[in-house]
This record gives sequence, C-alpha cells and structure tokens, in this order.
Amino acid sequence: MRKIGFLLLLITVFSCKSDPKQTEEPAKETTSLMAGSDTLIYPEEKYFKSIRQITFGGDNAEAYWSFDDSMMIFQSNNKEWGMECDQIFLMNTDENFKDTIPPMISTGMGRTTCSYFLPDNKHFVYGSTHLSDKECPDVPLRSNGKYVWPVYDSFDIFVADLEGNIVDQLTDLPGYDAEATVSPKGDKIVFTSMRSGDLELYTMNLDGSDVVQITDELGYDGGAFFSPDGTKIIFRASRPKTEAAIAEYKELLSQGLVQPTEMELFICNADGSDLTQLTFLGNANWSPFFHPSGKKILFSSNFEAEKGFPFNLYFIDIDGKNLERVTHGETFDAFPVFSNDGKYLAFSSNRNNGGTRDTNLFIAEWQE
Repeated sequence: MRKIGFLLLLITVFSCKSDPKQTEEPAKETTSLMAGSDTLIYPEEKYFKSIRQITFGGDNAEAYWSFDDSMMIFQSNNKEWGMECDQIFLMNTDENFKDTIPPMISTGMGRTTCSYFLPDNKHFVYGSTHLSDKECPDVPLRSNGKYVWPVYDSFDIFVADLEGNIVDQLTDLPGYDAEATVSPKGDKIVFTSMRSGDLELYTMNLDGSDVVQITDELGYDGGAFFSPDGTKIIFRASRPKTEAAIAEYKELLSQGLVQPTEMELFICNADGSDLTQLTFLGNANWSPFFHPSGKKILFSSNFEAEKGFPFNLYFIDIDGKNLERVTHGETFDAFPVFSNDGKYLAFSSNRNNGGTRDTNLFIAEWQE
C-alpha cells in the first residue's frame, strides 16, 4: 500500500491500505497516455478492457463496492471540496466528479478512514477520530529522518447510514481500532487493533460482539481482506527480526508510529490458523485483494524499484507462485478492489494527473 517521495507525501491518510511512502521523488509519467485502445490504459495492461477516471484532484483512495455493486464509498482530502483531511464520500458506480462534488457521508469531524459497506447496502463501517477531537489530527511524516505512519489511539470503528448518521459504535477500548473490512459472506468484520499492545488482527460480528484475536506475532498487521468465500484472509505485515529492528519498532509504536517501508503479504484461514507468508519480495508489498476466483491475489508493490518508485499492481497465486505484473505506470498504482461480480476493478493511480501530485480513482472494465 501504501503507501516514497514528495508526490505521495500528500496522501496523508493512514488507511486500510495506507501507502508506504519513501524518500525519493518519483519520475514523472513519460509513457504516452494515447497508447493502447484507451487513452488511460498503457499498452502492456492486457487485463483492462476500458477505464474511467472518477476523481480529478486531491488524494482519493479506499474505494469499496456495495454488495450489489451499484454504489461505492471512498475517502478523499480534496481541498477543492473543502476538506482539511480525509472524509468519506458516496457515489453511484456510473458517476464521475470532474465538475461535481459527491455527498460526504462521514461527520466532517476528525480524520476518517477505511469505510466498507455492510451487506444491507444501507449502512457502512468506518474508522474515525472525531470523538477525541473535532479537528484533524496532526500528521507526523518522519521520525529521525525516516518515513512513518501515525497510529492514532483516537480511532474507533463506527456504523453509519448512507445519510451519514452514526447508528452504532463497534469499538470503545483505549488505543487504535481501524482498518475494518467485511466478509463477502456478510457475517464477520476483520480489523486492526492495538488492544494487546501490538498491532494485531481481530475479527468480530457485525454488531461488534464475539471479538477474537487472530494474529499474535510482533509487527504491524493490517489492511486485511476476506476471500470471496469468506474462508481466508490476506493482509500486509511488518516482521522485525533483528534486535535493532525490534527495538526500533517498539520505540516507534510507543510514540504511536510505525515505519511501513518493509512489508510482505501473509495469508491465513479466517480464524487465523494456517498462517503463511505469501511474498518474499522486499521493499513494500501491500494493498492485497483477492481475485474473484479466490485463487490469486492482486497487490501493490515497489519491489522492482531502486529508489522507492514506481508502485505497480501484481498478481500472485495464493501458494506464492506465478508472480505477474499487471500495471505498467512509472509512479503509483495501488488500492485494487474487484467488484463483487468480478467485472470491474477500482484502483487509485497517479496516471493522467497532468504532472500534479494528485492521486485519483479509476474504474477499469476487467478482461481475462
């Protein structure tokens, strides 16, 4: 995820698939956008039949489909929409926002992240800091010269309707609770929490009951998603091993910070059993999402980059075989999410941003 140089330092959201930004300035996109059958598709991107740009400014990410694929929710900090930090917005899947502003369905207070539809298509879960402070929290970007993410202890998980009315609060323990996503089976939520003293994965029922810890190894576990049949979970994780790395991780965590530049993908059963490391690529591997078949994972990585860029999308089988590059940009592609019917892919990209630092949402028609 996600998260990298000054281009992506504007994506200050710590999200379900937050971006592992690094320190070098990325190269600008030089490949002609006129190449290929679509002006937003690069010639090598064989899985994209067509593509639509949804947003046209700011940092836009975490676009998730309703269970019936008719709507999406996403987060944006677009200052032209009056945003000081990330809030949650609603859209119909046939819309774009070149000349309009979508309805905001979060409170407009604090910082929000990780919205996800519930099965009734009338409610969604999301993380917010608004109970602690109505203002946007500060965003530390570096600690001792290293890029870091803030892990706000004021994040809790809420349920709201599509008019933005909060109808339930699912977490209320001290410490970070966020990054909630919902099983396609419609029975469980997986989320990241600090309640054990480390950043671990937990599951719970849709009403917040029956909370179960499913990971317990030192390191940050987050950005988790269920497989299409709800039996497996894919997530990103850091795993400090050396004495120095462990000490640095614990010190940063005590300050409410994590350093996300070295992450790999892990897969397990929905109850946490049979945990397996899926990638061994180095650098930052993150924002994983299951292919509709359930047999492979689409994710973002900069493992081929020498100076932090580019981030592109890759396929890998759930047994760690058959790594394949999917996108071919020169800066940043991430946050891939398949529609429930498998016909479309939503993702965020720096393509077609006119040389600005904007990260926009795109919806591609998928073909295989």
